[in-house]
Amino acid sequence: MSLERHNPAELSPPTGFSHAVTASGSRLVLLAGQTALDGDGRVVGETLPEQFATALGNLLAALKAAGGTPADLARVTVYATDVGDYRAHAAELGRVWRRLAGRDYPAMAVIGTTRLWDEQALVELDGIAVLD
Repeated sequence: MSLERHNPAELSPPTGFSHAVTASGSRLVLLAGQTALDGDGRVVGETLPEQFATALGNLLAALKAAGGTPADLARVTVYATDVGDYRAHAAELGRVWRRLAGRDYPAMAVIGTTRLWDEQALVELDGIAVLD
């Protein structure tokens, strides 16, 4: 499997994402949206960074169960109930990402939403990975 990140000079420098990712491999893994649910199905964490860390950990656990690693992520979409709060915590969220997933960023988008399935959830992540 190979992922190649493309960040053209004519676009603004990416911070915490890649503008485009090309993928070659034989298995596509579609990762369902993950929030900050613990093993008992309860949302944990009071702050966006706390919930982001749990949601990302859940996404990576699902990816690992499918045989992948964070480096296999080609695309991640983040759904946030408060985009302003997300922007305000961007540096901290970046540190969480690097700690859990490393420095190879997938193509990403952050989408604002009024509410997620779990009412207490502040953030949800889904993704696409490509494996050998």
